[in-house]
Amino acid sequence: MAATLRDVAAHAGVSIKTVSNVVHEFPHIKASTRERVQASIDQLGYKPNISARSLRSGRTGVIGLALPELSLSYFGELADAIIQAAERRHLVVLLEQTGGGDRDREIAMLSSPRLQLTDGLIFSPLGMSSADAALLNVGYPMVLLGERVFGSPVDHVTMHNVEAAKAATLHLISRGRRRIAVIGAHEGEVIGSAVLRLQGYREALSEAGIPFDPALVGNVGLWHRRDGAEAMRAMIDSGVTFDAVFGLNDALALGAMRVAQVAGLRVPEDVMFIGFDALDETKYSLPTLSTIDPGRDEIADTAVRLLVQRIEEGVTPPVPEVYLADFTVIDRESSAL
Repeated sequence: MAATLRDVAAHAGVSIKTVSNVVHEFPHIKASTRERVQASIDQLGYKPNISARSLRSGRTGVIGLALPELSLSYFGELADAIIQAAERRHLVVLLEQTGGGDRDREIAMLSSPRLQLTDGLIFSPLGMSSADAALLNVGYPMVLLGERVFGSPVDHVTMHNVEAAKAATLHLISRGRRRIAVIGAHEGEVIGSAVLRLQGYREALSEAGIPFDPALVGNVGLWHRRDGAEAMRAMIDSGVTFDAVFGLNDALALGAMRVAQVAGLRVPEDVMFIGFDALDETKYSLPTLSTIDPGRDEIADTAVRLLVQRIEEGVTPPVPEVYLADFTVIDRESSAL
């Protein structure tokens, strides 16, 4: 006979609820208790019976994940991290694309019939804004990602955009660079990743006593490599001088770095580069790209954990949790002294 949750609880000398919490990787469990329960799970060969659990609870064991576009490497790697976090909790992920900032598609996603196949949704909008926050009062478990909507009625997992961008800029300043270009600004944007990271860039300049020069800001439409390349080409053609470049994401930085090299600029001797997102490919560019790790794995695991917690509790939190992941500056060849 296959081992049951009750068997594991008896073997480990804990309650069934404790075993369930360990299986779902809930926090706030003593390390010694977690280790004892996991040892019993391994020894008894316990495997969660997803079908039986779904029949008892009325749940599907499936969660939804709605992201803007997987052609952006960040969202592809984020999706992978969320799927892994879900699998650790014996959940399946139903993945949806909402378009690169298409507000109407994002709003339609919130009432999609396909959501009936899921127990809850992790949602990362690009087109919606804080003015749409009330639309997130959907009546099913949801966790929000990103920087477009604040003050919503659901849990929100995001990153330290301003602080991390400031750290990236200060990293270049610490290497003696004073003419730091920034690639990836969105002209007229009021809220979002671009404006928050640009704020961090400007705070770093101010702290170092470096005047802000609008000529060093490269505006783009999207955040793909070609956009970084085009912005870098325009900046070089304008004749403006710079000795470092901060790409507001890694794709922009990689595109810009390629154009700079083709133009005969040496990296890092003539121009240093740093990006943002810690994409896997930055380890293999030539030179390797310095970047900001915004805590993507932490974001993914926290989002799944909070969603499972809301599914289990079956209630909307009276005070939604806002969680900001830690970030790290990754120093590589593109900004080496």
